[in-house]
Amino acid sequence: MLIVEDEFRVMSATDKESMVRMGLVGAGDFGCGHLQTLAALGEARSAAVVDIDPARLVSISEVPTWTDLTLALREVEVDGWIVAASTGSHVSVATTLLEAGYPVLLEKPIAPSLAEAEQLGSLVAEDSSNLMLGHIVLFDSEFQALRRDLEGRTALRHVCCHRMRSDDHLERYPGESPLFLIMVHDLYLVHALTGGAEPVAMSAQRRVTENGETDLVLAQLTFPNGMLANFSSGFVTPSTVPDTDYDRMELYGGGWAACLDLHPWPFEHRVGGSHPPSTRGVPDDSAKSPGMRAEELRCFCRVVRGEEPVPVGARYEDGMQLMRWMQALHDLLEDEHAG
Repeated sequence: MLIVEDEFRVMSATDKESMVRMGLVGAGDFGCGHLQTLAALGEARSAAVVDIDPARLVSISEVPTWTDLTLALREVEVDGWIVAASTGSHVSVATTLLEAGYPVLLEKPIAPSLAEAEQLGSLVAEDSSNLMLGHIVLFDSEFQALRRDLEGRTALRHVCCHRMRSDDHLERYPGESPLFLIMVHDLYLVHALTGGAEPVAMSAQRRVTENGETDLVLAQLTFPNGMLANFSSGFVTPSTVPDTDYDRMELYGGGWAACLDLHPWPFEHRVGGSHPPSTRGVPDDSAKSPGMRAEELRCFCRVVRGEEPVPVGARYEDGMQLMRWMQALHDLLEDEHAG
């Protein structure tokens, strides 16, 4: 019998053989989050970790590691790959894996620019069965409950999304903009709530630090039915205080209103410490590992096995639609800064 660290049950060798073997590219904060979640899933196990920085691999002892993806592909057998490397390397890494015939879970966003994201088009299956996009918040249990609750209600009139992270993100994720790193989550939520409707108008503003870095982005989208969506995302909360992540969505319709506090969740439960949003939100009592990341990985396991299609919102075509939104917002921000 084999006991897997952080697992909630004892697994036999047969159980382990039936698991989906996952490879991971990128051992940074988000990649390690995937690694920890995989250790607690009954459906999958980590079979390989690749990162070009050997320092990030030093603390990983339970899983074989490589600094060269090409070498890893020759030496390890996996069923699917998770790409959680830097945004700038997404397309090159995903291209290597897709050309090698592997199904890929690619973290958001697809690429730093629309032109780069389009390069994957010829490699992605028509139904996106070989490429699932990692838009984690779509798998949040509260958001899924909200979507069910909104069915049959009058149309949305206004959505307001607020997502803030600590100011040390400027150092931890050099070159990343709040638009691509965190606002993308809320753009995907609104995309899902509107059924993928295309906005008819956009505007955007940003704050630039004395070092020339963008630490705050505001955006507004207007949809064909008149619905207005406001977004604010930034790296502005003090890193010197606990619980610096703030995720909030307010929704207003005819005769109804709703509020979704994704994080902190909820305040009175934070007295004993911080609870990252990716590790909470248990959809049912049978879940062996809680949280939206666990549900995302469970879904990817079913996609790898061919048991279900990539869900709407996580397909390549959905990602490309959102890339066009972000490219348009990025261009607006560049025009504003140039002016």
